[in-house]
Amino acid sequence: MTARGRYFVMALSRIIAAAGAVLGVVLVGRSAETGPKILGIAIVLAALLVMAIVPRHLAQRWRTPPSP
Repeated sequence: MTARGRYFVMALSRIIAAAGAVLGVVLVGRSAETGPKILGIAIVLAALLVMAIVPRHLAQRWRTPPSP
């Protein structure tokens, strides 16, 4: 995979996580019951965690090894 493709995969993971966070916020805002609100908060927290961890992990995984 080229560097451009890797960059797009990392950017796509951030976009998908942001969309998940928006979905969670919408769920929290539109629900009147406690169950869906808790689910929405969990979705937002999971999306923020994914946004923080996945791109960094992919960058470490794809890093060029140091030359001997």
